[in-house]
Amino acid sequence: MYQTFDGGQLRLFKETEVKSIHETTMEILEEVGLKVKSESARQLFREKGAIVEAEIVKIPRGMVEEAVHTAPSQVILYGREEKYDLVLEKTCTYLGTGGTVLYALDLETGEKRKTNTHDVRDIARLVDALENVSFYVINTYPTDVPDEAADINRFYWAVTNTAKHVMGGMYTMKGLKDAIAMAEEIAGGAEQLKERPFVSFITLMVSPLVMDGLYTDFMMEVARKGLPLAIPSEPLAGATSPVTLAGTIALNNAESLAGITLAQLINPGTPVLYGSTSSIMDMSQGFYVAGAIESALINAGLAQMAQYYELPMYGTGGMSDSKINDSQAGYESALTAMTVALSGCNYIHDAVGLLEMCQVFSYEKMVIDNEILGNIFRVMRGVEVNEDTLAYDRLKEIGPGGHFLADPHTVQHVRKEFFFPKVSDRRTRLAWQDAGSPDTAARAHKIVKELLKEHKPTPVAPALKAEIRRTYPEIKGEELY
Repeated sequence: MYQTFDGGQLRLFKETEVKSIHETTMEILEEVGLKVKSESARQLFREKGAIVEAEIVKIPRGMVEEAVHTAPSQVILYGREEKYDLVLEKTCTYLGTGGTVLYALDLETGEKRKTNTHDVRDIARLVDALENVSFYVINTYPTDVPDEAADINRFYWAVTNTAKHVMGGMYTMKGLKDAIAMAEEIAGGAEQLKERPFVSFITLMVSPLVMDGLYTDFMMEVARKGLPLAIPSEPLAGATSPVTLAGTIALNNAESLAGITLAQLINPGTPVLYGSTSSIMDMSQGFYVAGAIESALINAGLAQMAQYYELPMYGTGGMSDSKINDSQAGYESALTAMTVALSGCNYIHDAVGLLEMCQVFSYEKMVIDNEILGNIFRVMRGVEVNEDTLAYDRLKEIGPGGHFLADPHTVQHVRKEFFFPKVSDRRTRLAWQDAGSPDTAARAHKIVKELLKEHKPTPVAPALKAEIRRTYPEIKGEELY
């Protein structure tokens, strides 16, 4: 299993406040309802006892409570290798990539350009190499292939370039079915994939209170297959949800629970992730922002609600609105990722590599964020207190005026006690100047180039890849190994 850390140190709500949010949520679902644009979903809701009036579906409290009870409290997202398996439950926390951007900062020129299949491939390789990045939510859209070929290209280049878990959103029903069929072929069959699903899917709810027809049909298809499914909502406080954070949390809670209810009606026991990609609207400029601390507070509050329902949570944190890898990028990413991680959110996506309101990917920021995550994990691990770590015997023996540099106790503990950064510069100014005075982005750039040159993920068998490419000739791009 992948190394895991426990969050839950941050609790925003008292027990009475959690129950108040829950009751408001039930009232939203029972009395206001949702606009459900999928006819097949409306029919299923009606058959199971929901009130359906035209496109509005009002979901009874009992139906929601039964779905929450039926949904697994533990969801395992598998890697192609067992060492990368992720156990999502309680307050176990993992962080990784996310978003779906159309632009990247070019690794050679530093200029903003459109993303392509090479980005999907190379980001997968970096995910595979970076020790603190636990999973790959496919975070770029390949603009060098037709839209109808985007899904199969995204999943092919992701799955064949990392052995860690791969998750992605979908754009067409054919693309969804092709991605599942390809994963089944790699797994050795449909049952083998269902037993160890190394891919999972995202179906977004639309705020306020809409279940989009296409996304809902995607959800139903994945649920029928019994594969893992993240069901996030994305209300923007002040725009598509109340400006108050509590109101946004209640709305997000209602929307995600509605999706979970539908998934359980289709296939009881479907592994689902309660979800959020919520943030706020910048009211002075009128658009979405990603690095706001309020976004982290919303996601932290929803993590507490997920724990109340005993459901694993898919949340967001670690993004920045900065356009470059500057101090703003660092502090926004660190503050939001730390806040959501300490809340115990299980699966924190968007935490690696995103700039400019989640519109642009940066390879260098991916490496910098990997270091931020390492620091967060060190905080989450806490301070171990026992007879050995208190070190009274060593203090007594060395005594006043001594030192601990050569002490065996230091050698025994230093590597697990301290976090050793790879990007941060701790040299003297003279040594730094002798090395050319590289800034953080330059140091990260060097690491990216080295990893892309040297790291080779566990491959999918060449014959199997060749067969997949014959089956799906719309897959474009070249293999690297």
